[in-house]
Amino acid sequence: MSHIICVVNQKGGVGKTTTAVNLSAALAYSNCPTLLVDLDPQCNATSALGKTPLENHPLATGRPWNDSLVNSGIERLDLMPGARSLADIQALNAEDPVQTKRLRDVLAYGLSDYQYVLIDSPPSVGALTKTALTASDETLMPIQCEFFAMEGLTRMIELIRDVRNNEQRRLEFAGVVLTMVDYNLELTREVENDVRDFFGEIVFRTVIPRDVSLAEASSFGQNIFEYAPRSRAARAYRELCMEVMDRG
Repeated sequence: MSHIICVVNQKGGVGKTTTAVNLSAALAYSNCPTLLVDLDPQCNATSALGKTPLENHPLATGRPWNDSLVNSGIERLDLMPGARSLADIQALNAEDPVQTKRLRDVLAYGLSDYQYVLIDSPPSVGALTKTALTASDETLMPIQCEFFAMEGLTRMIELIRDVRNNEQRRLEFAGVVLTMVDYNLELTREVENDVRDFFGEIVFRTVIPRDVSLAEASSFGQNIFEYAPRSRAARAYRELCMEVMDRG
């Protein structure tokens, strides 16, 4: 049975897509068949793997979705590319119960070949994010170590609770991961303490350091293990992968 994990944060620029891409790659390199689903209309997860967004999203076309899967170039990692179509965004609206059931059925019954399915969701608390949460079993939330890290998280937590209550889903926290960590800054230590005090044991021990290699890797359409396998970021995502696997 697949672990369906929604990588989510309503705030942009926190390392959400970076985490979705590199954690997916780490799982694949760890011999876990993995699928990365790009549900963010910005399609950054698709571009970060060196692939081209589609004209229409596979989950919105009504055609066999598996025909649109592409190999990422990494063994055991497939990609469901994103699409920037506004019509598709509306079609994937979680307020449509028919579409919600279809998406849930696809992810629940159509992906049994994958051990892990990671969904890169939009940076918002809108309908498309709700769709991603509704189709998932777990949420993984990257939080940047900066001044406004905790701002707005209340709305995201309320959305997660709403999905759990109204959709009768057993939606669990896979965990919270701290990103862009720089221990030379006192603010980083303060934010880490605040996040660990607030979320408790669901915060991963592993933190993702601030590392320019992550941005460079994405610009070349590569994951961090291809671009800079000996970097601090690569080591961190390997360790995060091990924690995710241990918790699963």
